[in-house]
Amino acid sequence: MRTPNARPRPLMAAAVAAVVAAAVPSPAPSARADASAAITVAPAQRSWVFRDADGREVTLRGFNVSGSTKLYENGLLPFRSTADAAASAQAMRDLTGANAVRFLISWEGVQPAPDRIDRAYLDRAAEQIRAFTDRGVHVLLDYHQDLYSAHLFHQDSWYTGDGAPKWVVDAGGYPGEFCGICLLWGQNMMTNAAVRQAARDFWRNRVLTTSAGPVGVQDAFIRQATAMMTHLKRKLPARAFDRIIGVDPFNEPFDGGLDGASGLEWEKTRLMPFYRRFRAAMDAAGWAAKPAFVEPLVFWNTGFFEQGGLSSAGTLGPRMVFNTHYYDGARMTLDPSPAFDGSYDAAMNRIRDRAAALGTAAVVSEFGNRLTGASSDRTPWMVRGMYQAMDYGVPGGDWWGRPASGGGVLSALQWHWDVYSGRHREPMNGNPGKVQTEGDAWNDEDHSVVRTDDAGRVELRLDRRVLDRLYPAAVAGDTLAFAYEDLARSGYGGAGRQRAWLTVPPSMPAVAALAKDRQYGVLVWRESSAGAPTELHLPQSFAPADTAVVSDLGVLDGVPSGGVVRAEQETGSATARRLVIAPSARTPGAVHYALVVADASATPERLAAARAELDAWKARHFTG
Repeated sequence: MRTPNARPRPLMAAAVAAVVAAAVPSPAPSARADASAAITVAPAQRSWVFRDADGREVTLRGFNVSGSTKLYENGLLPFRSTADAAASAQAMRDLTGANAVRFLISWEGVQPAPDRIDRAYLDRAAEQIRAFTDRGVHVLLDYHQDLYSAHLFHQDSWYTGDGAPKWVVDAGGYPGEFCGICLLWGQNMMTNAAVRQAARDFWRNRVLTTSAGPVGVQDAFIRQATAMMTHLKRKLPARAFDRIIGVDPFNEPFDGGLDGASGLEWEKTRLMPFYRRFRAAMDAAGWAAKPAFVEPLVFWNTGFFEQGGLSSAGTLGPRMVFNTHYYDGARMTLDPSPAFDGSYDAAMNRIRDRAAALGTAAVVSEFGNRLTGASSDRTPWMVRGMYQAMDYGVPGGDWWGRPASGGGVLSALQWHWDVYSGRHREPMNGNPGKVQTEGDAWNDEDHSVVRTDDAGRVELRLDRRVLDRLYPAAVAGDTLAFAYEDLARSGYGGAGRQRAWLTVPPSMPAVAALAKDRQYGVLVWRESSAGAPTELHLPQSFAPADTAVVSDLGVLDGVPSGGVVRAEQETGSATARRLVIAPSARTPGAVHYALVVADASATPERLAAARAELDAWKARHFTG
């Protein structure tokens, strides 16, 4: 018998505890970082963006923590202990410089009975959230569900789900589940009558007969969400609460039956009323300053059976964020081709355009591909291509010739970061004869970019050059263009091809020579009156002593620890660094650029020639 609400037992090896105790302190964020912790949605020159309390444009980059929330062995939380959460947060900050996570929680964990809120579960969640916020990481809280509930499935089923509590399913009286010929678990949303009827009941707020009396199922969800948010606001210190950026009310909503209507009409008549109810619950719980991160119908950008996209929702405004996922359904199934320069521009530009039409900011809160099995041989460049298109929406071979057309930098949270990858022991649907140990231990998925080795150290499973990226974490003004060349190889463990996608044209020979066969990035921004500096995360491969910066604000061969352009430690990490650009005098409206090159060894003459070329390039594309 499953006991999902019992306190989770410490299942990681004893070595993990030793590593955590020795190497994972609880760092306090700096005073300046605390002052800028709260994130809001605000207008920019060309679109809506995230801004911090200093008015800087913020890019959120990080991972989902984690699919382990779907597992009963974890007590329906991402981690089995606060110590594991701290080890994970520290490793993520050190290895990738991530500044945000999507933190999964479960309706079943919060409300195990119709008349009970499990505050001990919420206390454990708060402790795990603090492991990230104490290290300078922003948190998007996500109410996660897949196929509505695990309790719709029987012990011998091919699949399982997560989300709604057992009491909801018991009261629903649903038929035995059956998917038919389902090659992927997601097909249950379209063919499994039990899954579809349960979802249909949720959107129609069916009244269920429970041990606590008649309960509208959606009413129950809203009440427990209000209780959850109220409890966390009271439990978390102010600086930790400030780093919670908002709530995703419902992961991957699916309809359960359109009744002859279109997906757009269903979003208008069923999904948006739910989101407005949830928005009101946030206000009632004291979360009025934080946006709801609302997702469209899950099928809107799948490439197959597309429906929805919130284009019938009107203007969302800054109190809601357009929150979407992206997976390459074609390459996951039928398309054998590898990803290449510009593969995902159209998909990411579609997200940019949809957010702009909705009058709000966008975030890609899930993307990625599996690391073993079908299509995994192409995963490194698929993920690389997705990051490239989220950085800029034109092919790298064209970017230098039309940088302003690349669009805004998309915030993104990769699926996913599971320190227990390959070390699970989850009885699938409670069946002791089907204990899942491999990969994510859930529906045969294996997406985690990390694992824990035998010594208790968290290590990356995907090329660090794909995951530890240069990105503009905070820009004092409006980002006009950004691009990054990571030079990641097409295979695992340093194997495969290395090919530059962001190529400098022959008309800029000094810049081309400086960037050749090196990782590099370019940021162009229009300065505002913001008092805080511009900051970019520096990947580990950008050692400050060997990094060149060519900017209208100065030219450096090696980045010092002080001055207008300098390297500083990332908040909460002893090893990760950021590049800080803090002009000595403010010139609001001025356009600045910075070319940042790893492992550079250049003469003063070459750096001066590169600056002259970049000055002319900026004048052609960003002034006048």
